[in-house]
Amino acid sequence: MRCDYFDAAACRSCSELATPYDAQLATKEATCRETLGVHAVRPGLTWLPPVRSEEAAFRNKAKMVVAGTVEAPTLGILDPRGAGVDLRWCPLYSPAMHEVLAVLARFVTRAALTPYDVASRRGELKHVIVTESPDGELMVRWVLRSSEALPRIRKHLDALLAEEPRIAVVSVNFQPEHKAVLEGEHETVVSQGETLPMRVDGVVLHLRPRSFFQTNTVMATALYRQAVAWAERLQPATVLDLYCGVGGFALHLAAPGREVTGVEVSDEAVASASLSAQQAGVAASFRCGDAGAVPAADLDADLVVVNPPRRGIGHDLAARLDASGARHLVYSSCNAASLARDLTAMPSWTPVEARLLDMFAHTTHYEVVLLLERC
Repeated sequence: MRCDYFDAAACRSCSELATPYDAQLATKEATCRETLGVHAVRPGLTWLPPVRSEEAAFRNKAKMVVAGTVEAPTLGILDPRGAGVDLRWCPLYSPAMHEVLAVLARFVTRAALTPYDVASRRGELKHVIVTESPDGELMVRWVLRSSEALPRIRKHLDALLAEEPRIAVVSVNFQPEHKAVLEGEHETVVSQGETLPMRVDGVVLHLRPRSFFQTNTVMATALYRQAVAWAERLQPATVLDLYCGVGGFALHLAAPGREVTGVEVSDEAVASASLSAQQAGVAASFRCGDAGAVPAADLDADLVVVNPPRRGIGHDLAARLDASGARHLVYSSCNAASLARDLTAMPSWTPVEARLLDMFAHTTHYEVVLLLERC
């Protein structure tokens, strides 16, 4: 992939871009195996071929810092001096994303949204976050310091939607604190639409503004397909999906005669997953709760799926899973170091198949998914 921003040293977020893609992928798999240590060389473990990413236009989400002025805003990142670097044409995004970012820059001027200045701690608009669905619809989230600019966003909303009809959801997030946190806890949806439908392998996942979804839709599809392939072989009667988010694994694993339950701490994500299940007419139920506090009886499912944040599932849940009556475990991880710690805390489980998915091309990050069974 060629990137003018990288060549000009304006942005080095894609730290591995100068390395040929095949070499990137080989290094990631070698690093993953090295990090997993003894767990990567267990007798009987099969490493499936890594799943390649597209090299360009693969990111479905743009998280842009807004800087500059009302008349000439920049959407991108800040340089070391705190000045805005405009990345609207970043090749990680699709042509549709490039077009909408240009529209949003014009909206900043039309609605007089003053970009937040980090040095002076003045201004209102901190970030704009855009998510693109596989069907080409878009969700736009404005992150403001306060509600001062909210009336102007509402006033000019119809003009924005007329100019860019692919926008399905618009919301305003409030982040009043001066710290390196992308968004705040409070969000107001200002459009008629409240969820962005993400169609993945025929399953429609409803994404609300603060819900998590993988940033690479093609890799997310491959991840769910891998779990489905394992489930087709194992034929579990009961599935428990911990850290289920908007229900990606659970809804793909739902099948006639199979009881599927998802647990997620975010009530917004649970509402999204429940809506998706209802509209799809599939037998999957979701509840809000801490994955680490799931009752012991629930952990005795035929198949348990865990997809935790970078910190992993932690020693307590690992110990509870180790003592459970679960028959098989699918562990999807974005951090091989925490995965290795968790596997060490579950000595009665052994990995039988593993696969690396290049969720984050041109960086050192990746996703790895394992199927485990009892020793």
